[in-house]
Amino acid sequence: MAPGLVDPAVPSERTRSLQTVTEHYDDTLRFYLNGTKVVLETIDPEITLLEYLRGIGLTGTKLGCAEGGCGACTVVVSQFNPTTKKIYHASINACLAPLVSVDGKHVITVEGIGNVKNPHPAQERIAMGSGSQCGFCTPGIVMSLYALLRNEKNPSELEIEEAFDGNLCRCTGYRPILDAAQSFSAQRSCAKSKLNGGGGCCMENGKESTGDGCIGNSDGDVPVKKFAPPGFIAYDPDTQLIFPPPLIRHQPKPLAFGNKRKRWYRPVTLKQLLEIKSAYPSAKIIGGSTETQIEIKFKAMQYTASVYVGDITELRQYAFKDDHVEIGGNIVLTDLEEICLKAIEHYGPVRGQPFRAIHKQIRYFAGRQIRNVGTPAGNLATASPISDLNPVFVASNSVLVAKSLEKETEIPMSQFFKGYRTTALGPDEIIAKLRIPLGSERGEFFRAYKQAKRKDDDIAIVNAAFRVSLDESFNVRSVDLVYGGMAAMTVVAKHSVAYLKGKNWTEPSTLEGAMSALEDDFDLRFGVPGGMATYRKSLAFGFFYRFYHEVISELKAGKMHLDEDARTEIERAISWGKKDHAATQAYEQRVLGKANPHVAAMKQCTGEAQYTDDIPVQKNELYGVMVLSTKAHAKILSVDASPAMDLPGVVEWIDHRDLPNPEANWWGAPNCDEVFFAVDEVFTAGQPIGMILASSAKHAEAGARSVKIEYEELPAIYTIEEAITKESYFPHYRYINKGDVKGAFEKADHVFSGVARMGGQEHFYLETQACVVIPKPEDGEMEVWSSTQNPTETQSYIAQVTGVQANKVVAKVKRLGGAFGGKETRSIQLAGICAVAANKTKRPVRCMLNRDEDMITSGQRHPFLARWKVAVNKDGKLQALDADVFCNAGWSQDLSGAVGDRALSHIDGCYLIPNVHVRGRLAKTNTVSNTAFRGFGGPQGMYIAESYMEEVADHLGLPVEKLREINFYKPNEITHFNQALKDWHVPLMYHQVLEEADYGARRESIEAYNARSKWKKRGLAIIPTKFGISFTAIFLNQAGALVHIYHDGSVLVAHGGTEMGQGLHTKMTMIAAEALGVPLSDVFVSETATNTVANTSSTAASASSDLNGYAIFNACEQLNERLAPYRAKFGKDAPLKDIAHAAYFDRVNLSANGFYRTPDIGYVWGPNTGQMFFYFTQGVTAAEVEIDTLTGDWTCLRADIKMDVGRSINPSIDYGQIEGAFVQGQGLFTIEESLWHRGSGQLFTRGPGTYKIPGFRDIPQEFNVSLLKDVEWENLRTIQRSRGVGEPPLFMGSCVFFAIRDALKAARKQYGVTDVLSLQSPATPERIRVSCVDPIIKRAYVEPQEGEKSFFISI
Repeated sequence: MAPGLVDPAVPSERTRSLQTVTEHYDDTLRFYLNGTKVVLETIDPEITLLEYLRGIGLTGTKLGCAEGGCGACTVVVSQFNPTTKKIYHASINACLAPLVSVDGKHVITVEGIGNVKNPHPAQERIAMGSGSQCGFCTPGIVMSLYALLRNEKNPSELEIEEAFDGNLCRCTGYRPILDAAQSFSAQRSCAKSKLNGGGGCCMENGKESTGDGCIGNSDGDVPVKKFAPPGFIAYDPDTQLIFPPPLIRHQPKPLAFGNKRKRWYRPVTLKQLLEIKSAYPSAKIIGGSTETQIEIKFKAMQYTASVYVGDITELRQYAFKDDHVEIGGNIVLTDLEEICLKAIEHYGPVRGQPFRAIHKQIRYFAGRQIRNVGTPAGNLATASPISDLNPVFVASNSVLVAKSLEKETEIPMSQFFKGYRTTALGPDEIIAKLRIPLGSERGEFFRAYKQAKRKDDDIAIVNAAFRVSLDESFNVRSVDLVYGGMAAMTVVAKHSVAYLKGKNWTEPSTLEGAMSALEDDFDLRFGVPGGMATYRKSLAFGFFYRFYHEVISELKAGKMHLDEDARTEIERAISWGKKDHAATQAYEQRVLGKANPHVAAMKQCTGEAQYTDDIPVQKNELYGVMVLSTKAHAKILSVDASPAMDLPGVVEWIDHRDLPNPEANWWGAPNCDEVFFAVDEVFTAGQPIGMILASSAKHAEAGARSVKIEYEELPAIYTIEEAITKESYFPHYRYINKGDVKGAFEKADHVFSGVARMGGQEHFYLETQACVVIPKPEDGEMEVWSSTQNPTETQSYIAQVTGVQANKVVAKVKRLGGAFGGKETRSIQLAGICAVAANKTKRPVRCMLNRDEDMITSGQRHPFLARWKVAVNKDGKLQALDADVFCNAGWSQDLSGAVGDRALSHIDGCYLIPNVHVRGRLAKTNTVSNTAFRGFGGPQGMYIAESYMEEVADHLGLPVEKLREINFYKPNEITHFNQALKDWHVPLMYHQVLEEADYGARRESIEAYNARSKWKKRGLAIIPTKFGISFTAIFLNQAGALVHIYHDGSVLVAHGGTEMGQGLHTKMTMIAAEALGVPLSDVFVSETATNTVANTSSTAASASSDLNGYAIFNACEQLNERLAPYRAKFGKDAPLKDIAHAAYFDRVNLSANGFYRTPDIGYVWGPNTGQMFFYFTQGVTAAEVEIDTLTGDWTCLRADIKMDVGRSINPSIDYGQIEGAFVQGQGLFTIEESLWHRGSGQLFTRGPGTYKIPGFRDIPQEFNVSLLKDVEWENLRTIQRSRGVGEPPLFMGSCVFFAIRDALKAARKQYGVTDVLSLQSPATPERIRVSCVDPIIKRAYVEPQEGEKSFFISI
């Protein structure tokens, strides 16, 4: 089919029949939005609910991923639930929901529940509790909490913690959000609760409710007394937005609407649905749209006729029968959860075993937003090989009832799946219901299992459901072992099933024989699609091993060989934590040092905070979509944009020919080695070739897909190891050489060597790269709103690509929805391309990247590899370090040189090593150009340091905690780059954490636990950090500020830093308020712009508060000097309004331009002279983990963090930065893994479906944070004597990694393996499991055949 030509939505041969069926259907949508009735008669059939909401100006609901994986788009849809016969307030993903799905329902967005002046209690508590940093995810989190509160008047702590399983946040570390949300829990909100100063609520005292406590009266006659934290709005469930009465009486009508490209049908009876399927069998059936919308968005699938079936009451019923439960195919998974619990209660726990298994699988199936719309029928029809429910349906011998207009067919689930994504369902059939048999009263056992990268809201790596029926002698009558993730479809382990029949379950030989049979069932090859061959086999074996022993434990025989520890899985407790809120009391001032909330938190919680893509659409605006290379390395033979130009809505094609000259195509800092548009050759998949401009995002996307590009592929390099072999490096080379390294190695008692390897990390800021460029009619002027950390560089390169001077370009930033370094340079690419487009068309151009586009174009944290050699004496004193350090820079240098440099400067960790020679190289590969990321090489350098410390300690047989203490720097000792350590507090904090965390006693307890536990092992680690604060490029250590005082006494502050959630504007307003003696509420920061503060440095390196804070202070000092006579005249307590008024009439300048540059620094590479950093931020963290060595699953039981941040400007902001950085670091070193697809050379992990960041239930179960206090900072010459805090705590997350390593050592020691473990980062569940040495993992091990390579590449 030619691009742009679309078949009619319904083929002509079917038209007459369909018209006959649907001629009486209505074509008007009717729903309520935030309490107001909406009637839509003209409807674009292709838009989602999110696109509709944002299109009408309700921009509080955000686009984060477009695949229902991050929760930023969460809204609440209130509806009468035909399954429960109650009104239910469903949190859903607006990015997936087709607009047709809200007909007859009430849509509630974040704007509908409150605003800054009158916030909802959920909005207020999250805002005031520091639960919002960048704020981009916050509206979705607020709406998830709101949905829970509407459905549960007295939610439990567990219900609250699980309410957010479909939401992600990259900034906060989740702890403050959970603390705010838990204030609504039944226990914590009871007026009688001990937590709230009462004598104890009925639950705490073990008494029955008197009707006036947290449990309340079940009849609802007695009002529930709710406790509101002091100063907060009380939450009253009875005063919420009502369900519109007309919707209670609403009778849904069948709908049909659309255009030539697409038509929607919404039947409301089963008969209507079957008539449509009979008339047009290929019509796409849509339930929750959780799979279909992803296919449309990311795979460009076109479904010209779609049928929404979510409002057919007959398909949402259930019934408890004598020997089975019948559930409608379209019952949503949330309701199925409740039905399962009712079934267990109704039939008892034995006969209800299949429903316990279903409930368990649903609990960890996606997030609540998906479970609120997803259905069993949708799950079955998509036939995913990793579906969590399908194995349960097969193992339980469920029967699927399919219906067509002519007949009803019963299909046993064992016969339903025919191959990859194919089923036995006929073309005109729909899944009407499922009949799930009950378990037998005696002798039957049923269990289900799942393992994923992340416990909550993650797709399975492998899942399984097992059923066995035993006779009275424990012989196997029947058995079903069903797996997902082991083949192209849900499969039965046939050899194992055949072997087990008739065998006596209690005989040890039965287990061994079944395991051997499983080897025949799952003989995976090394390069199997999906990868992880060894791990997947081990899970298949491990699940059965666990099931076998679970059954044994319930039998009266065979317990002599019961493996008790294998039975149980890791279960999390409710997380909690504490902070030292008294840490800053000793130095609190009128404003500074106090725990003020983020200045924009309330706006962020109410959806009023504006981000780049929230800027209203400009007149004549065009939308841009980049055309990206699909090859890792290739010559471009031809580019043909003409097919795109024929499509509706497409306006223009932009490429390198639209630049003022060829030189303008080059960009990059500090090395100009990258092009905005590829010309003759592409060096990575995802490199921009051009941009399509169209009247809408959808038209632009269609146009971009239609551009034809021919390539000639060239050899590509992906990994550091390949680059080393082929000597593929960038010219940048650095070294630090101190002392006599060679002599130290010759004299030392021991010399040990090893390799440290760690992967990269995707930034996963919730707001993707975004830009709005507005050309002006005069002089080539251009206004650029960009989501960037670097307005000045944005300005400079836009001037270059448009051929004007920088003074004609104004780059502006209101706020960023997260950045973490990923918008320091990589934002320039998108802004530059959009500027070229705007310059050519003379029309405004907007572009916000999809999540997958962002991930394949914007770069990541650099993967590192180090080959180290350490000299150490018998007493544990380190003598020398020699290391070659390589980082994967990707295809261009970007900031890789500076990242490598910082790694070399942090490779000493916190340890004095007299003799050091370290060298750094940048590997040149054909992967995405890696870039700045929070820590900027520091975490990689310190990871290398702690790796060699761990391994050297193991070689010496010395506790690593002792080795660290022996080698800690002492105050004023000199680093390997010849800088004295002043205000050095790491040893002090190390001992404080050991004591406060009860480290010694817990170490003993863990050793005892590990001795008695076979499969669960616990580990403990304590890790220090020192992080140098300053840009290593000296010229960047400067800042300017502009402060205006107005007649009314209000103050406007402009500075060079951008607000991206780190609280920079909050701290800057506090500094100005303190300096000028005004209330904090009188100081305002509007935006960051290059026409107010010029020549700014990027907001990075944890130095922005230091630099911009002192620049603001400098400006305020100038103003105070000018106003001093008026303060003397009017008195020191006179309001600034009176002083400013008088000064103005005396013609005194009420504006001041401040400036600051960091003194003393100026390191010289090579000679190893000069001061590299202004100071070091320090910290120490202890962490304890528990791992399940049978599956690789793990949890962090506790973390205790202590940071030296000097005199904190705002402890709330600093605590938020510490918690957020720690959890981001925990992700870096554990679950976050970037993988490339070997066959295509493209990034595979390009969205929340495949790339996992920590979620709400991944944080430490006990999460304690404190700030160092009761010390003097004699040498710290920063504003307020504070230390930078954005980046330094990130490395503290590695403590979890090293605790996992500690647990693995215990697991290996159990089997007599005591050699030194070299554990690569990240410690994913796969890596944890394959690092074990038990017999199960050994029999699962898959060796590559000659020439065989892995399916994925880890670069």
